[in-house]
Amino acid sequence: MAQGTDNKRAGGPSPLSRWMQIKMNDRAVRKFRRKGGQFMGMDLLVLHTVGKNSGLPRQSPLAWFPDGDDAWLVVASGGGKRNPDWYANLTARPEDTAVELHGGDPIPVTPHTLDGDARAEAWQRIAADQPRYGKYQKKSVRQYPVVRLTRR
Repeated sequence: MAQGTDNKRAGGPSPLSRWMQIKMNDRAVRKFRRKGGQFMGMDLLVLHTVGKNSGLPRQSPLAWFPDGDDAWLVVASGGGKRNPDWYANLTARPEDTAVELHGGDPIPVTPHTLDGDARAEAWQRIAADQPRYGKYQKKSVRQYPVVRLTRR
């Protein structure tokens, strides 16, 4: 869903598409704060990160899936072809990560990218809850990272 706006790589988004993504994210975040958050039947949160290269605060509206008390799962699908910028920011600066639910104050979280059996089990629940993710994954040559965010 949401792309961040901080990675500089060959073949990446143009400055215009980065600017458009920032504006779309800003609009989605404002709407989320006014009305709460759902998109295509999925609950949303706002992921707060700090730019890997810029050091600037970033906000990305993302679909999330519950994972027990005070834990949320998010999928770094990034449109299928590459990891989204928010994922690079989160992995580069995990200590600067927070989530905002329904317009509340940001909650500091610790991100952990799942692998092996933990990822497989989480992915099974995600794909059962939202089959479109399973369809997207089948069309991609890369495995989407699944990140567990736990309250710090």
